Amino acid sequence: MPRMKSPGSGATVAVPVLARVALAVVALFGLGFWSGEVEAAKKAKPKAAPAAQTEETSGEQPKVKYGVGEDPEFARRHGWPVNMPPPPPGAILPEKRIVAYYGNPQSKRMGALGEYPKDEMLARLKKEVARWEKADPSKPVQPALHLVAVVAQGEPGKAGLYRMVMPDHIVNMVYDWAKEINAILFIDIQTGMDNIRNILPRFEWLLKNPDVHLGMDPEFNMGPSGRRPGTKIGTYDAADINYASQFLQNLVEKYQLPPKVFVVHRFTRKMVTNSKQIILRPNVQIVMNMDGWGAPWLKRDSYRDYIVAEPVQFTGFKLFYHNDTKKGDPLMTPEEILRFVPTPVYIQYQ
Repeated sequence: MPRMKSPGSGATVAVPVLARVALAVVALFGLGFWSGEVEAAKKAKPKAAPAAQTEETSGEQPKVKYGVGEDPEFARRHGWPVNMPPPPPGAILPEKRIVAYYGNPQSKRMGALGEYPKDEMLARLKKEVARWEKADPSKPVQPALHLVAVVAQGEPGKAGLYRMVMPDHIVNMVYDWAKEINAILFIDIQTGMDNIRNILPRFEWLLKNPDVHLGMDPEFNMGPSGRRPGTKIGTYDAADINYASQFLQNLVEKYQLPPKVFVVHRFTRKMVTNSKQIILRPNVQIVMNMDGWGAPWLKRDSYRDYIVAEPVQFTGFKLFYHNDTKKGDPLMTPEEILRFVPTPVYIQYQ
């Protein structure tokens, strides 16, 4: 069982290795957490084996071989494209692709947003935006900063809820950074033992702005299990997601806003239950974001098994500069990801 010391506390925290999932712990005011490694697919094979990288259609001869996650027939059988009305005026998706830097400015280990000084971070994001624009000139890119505004904690804290809400001045600081490059802002919520129904309304003051959107992380919603964050992968039910999307829909109507983008992270099947019961709303664009880390073959398997196989509305894909490459694997390129069917319209770098 790997252990890590929390800076300044002297305490050693045990982090169990879950079945097929390794959780990494990051320091932020005690303990905050990274997304865990992608759950290994039950039929996973060594990355050198061609069968782990391709799948064949059952259509006309000669058979076409596709990389895992790229097969249009597999996507069609599972319900893609999703039946939905045309996007309303002012909608970002699907006309644009969002490319975001994720993290928290109080931690260099939670992601690119906080790893580098502000000016360097924004310059790096702009370079990624340019790479995506070059790879797919047909779709404009909307830059974004994805701030973890509520961070799961390894200790209960004063409220006993195993989460820390970032002070408003930190949130506003990142919002100002986003405005410098005409980026949008996402606030991401890791509830810990709190309930999304309690904590989401606190952010109405921010979400009432037309360029602020929402992310929810089931990995750290621990209420259903009662377990401390980092000891088990959390979960959201469709009912929780429907609550949040209705909250956003109400804000759009109340403040006469353009549609909101709503990102839900996922890298295991149980992280989102009853996905078929997720309700699509006229002014909320739901992105199911494959946010696990690992080798390309593992990320492909998870995209296919947990995102493509359970359609909601739009898809996203997360890339980890360090965790995806720490075993010598290359970081997946825009050109590789653009071959996925459906093609992700939200790209996140951590």
